[in-house]
Amino acid sequence: MADKVETIRSSSSGVIGRARNEARGVALTLDSSTHPKADAMTNSEAFLAGVSSCGVTLIEGHAQETGVPLKGMSVTIEGVRAAAEPNRFARVTMKFELAGVSQPQAESLVETYRGR
Repeated sequence: MADKVETIRSSSSGVIGRARNEARGVALTLDSSTHPKADAMTNSEAFLAGVSSCGVTLIEGHAQETGVPLKGMSVTIEGVRAAAEPNRFARVTMKFELAGVSQPQAESLVETYRGR
């Protein structure tokens, strides 16, 4: 399989602290995480959303491929930044809620995500 290249173009939006981002013709506006009045999703929130949505899509796909009867799921992710180091996450936690599967099946699906 050939390497997959994914390209995002970010540019000034005309508002300080806000950027316009585009990939494959799809646009997304993101605000700085330090912007005093964030009207759009912030950069940090978008990063966390990318991680948690990866969990959803990977687990749903794996369940379908392996015949596990997953009916639906959600992932809540929380990132904590220490005041002393606001440029990085001190801690990130994820809570997985899976419907339609047994506890052992849910644990196995989440472990598959963690292993990838």
